[in-house]
Amino acid sequence: MMKKYIPFYLFLLLAFGACTPKTAQVIQEEDQVSTTEETDENLSPCKNFEDAFDPDDTRSNYIIYKDYIEFENYEEAFELWNKVYKEAPAADGKRNDVFTDGVFFYERLALGSEDSIMKAQYIARIFSLYEEAASCYPETASSIKGQKAFDLFFKYPDMASKFEIYQLFKEALDEDQSTKQYFVLNPFTSLLVDVYNEGQISKEEALEMSELVQSILKEGLETCSGKSCESWKIIEGYVPQRLEAFETIKGFYDCEYYINKYYSEFLEDSTNCEVIQTLYIRLSWAECATEDTRYQRLVSAANDLCVEDKELKVAYNLLKEGAFKKAIDAFIEAEVLEETEEDKSKVNFIISKIYYAHLKNFPLARKYALKAAKLRPNWGEPYLLIGRLYASSGPLCGPGTGWDSQIVVWPALDKWNYAKKIDPSVSKEANKLIGQYARFMPSKEDLFFRTLQNGQSFRVGCWIQENTKIRTSD
Repeated sequence: MMKKYIPFYLFLLLAFGACTPKTAQVIQEEDQVSTTEETDENLSPCKNFEDAFDPDDTRSNYIIYKDYIEFENYEEAFELWNKVYKEAPAADGKRNDVFTDGVFFYERLALGSEDSIMKAQYIARIFSLYEEAASCYPETASSIKGQKAFDLFFKYPDMASKFEIYQLFKEALDEDQSTKQYFVLNPFTSLLVDVYNEGQISKEEALEMSELVQSILKEGLETCSGKSCESWKIIEGYVPQRLEAFETIKGFYDCEYYINKYYSEFLEDSTNCEVIQTLYIRLSWAECATEDTRYQRLVSAANDLCVEDKELKVAYNLLKEGAFKKAIDAFIEAEVLEETEEDKSKVNFIISKIYYAHLKNFPLARKYALKAAKLRPNWGEPYLLIGRLYASSGPLCGPGTGWDSQIVVWPALDKWNYAKKIDPSVSKEANKLIGQYARFMPSKEDLFFRTLQNGQSFRVGCWIQENTKIRTSD
């Protein structure tokens, strides 16, 4: 039996984590309500103002309850909403906001009810309002599916399985692949990785959906303007990063994927051995053709610039072959043979980067970065890496947006600030990372609704488990 889908606010603001009643109210378009009879064939077939017993009175109630919502006078707003809903659920025949306002009201009732039976009734009412909205405005059906899935993912994950929510998102995207569906990209991408790893979808479907969300993201970034670009920037900070999980699966992405994504790093810094070796490993993992001129250029740079220690040759060869776990074992064995603590530190840092870049195992990456830092005091690089681990943990510690995914930036900033404090040589890179990620911190409004204060001590959970200081992006 299909599980019931539960409410959600309209996507414009909620798509990125807003969940308070106050935020939910500013989602409606402030178009003028029509005061003349419409003959447009595109009007909804459901009852509109002109079908009401008293059209003028119904229009007036519509305008007034909207004002009441804005000023948080919810009880009187709900009373007038009921009158409008009875007489003209389709409003002026061009918008479905009477239905979605009803969702808002019943969600408030459900959240505030301690009676499980009443709560279930409110939830059922919400579900029926969405069905009515889709029926009266078929052109919005795909968006409504996306909104249902969005709310199930963020607010009611126990009401449906991951696969059911994934399927609902997929249906929404199948029906409408435009940038209007931007609000589904983050949660859908998260589920896409999960359901593939759990064996519930094929590689072909996962690859197809991966390419789809990336194409929508690309179009959104290229065509956005004004404040809407802020939303696309948030998606850009999550979707590609979450999809990197597929890079740990051999054969999932082809050679061209890695070339397109990472080769520019080599072109920008073609004498950096770390960049050269990391890209070489990726292209080897992707089984790129050795006759590819780009691959040959990389190999040539590696041979000319990156001479490996004999003691580490076996480990490096395993790394180039993509045998990451065997390479780590070899590096651990080689570390014992290193004579100086500085060399031991370098080996541990290499292990840390393998766990980070290739195996996506953040806890173990941190473990070896800290070991490297302990062996070589006043070296900032390990702390830069740990900061990157923390800042990249939004998909691991939350849905990619909202509070749980934002607070990981705080301990990341701590590590970057510490890195430049002990090692001035990394200051430029540390400042770059701080500037890049500081805008993703929670806002003052986020703190207000959680009764928290700027500068207050706070413990970040998830795998990070560190005390930090609260900061805001504004």
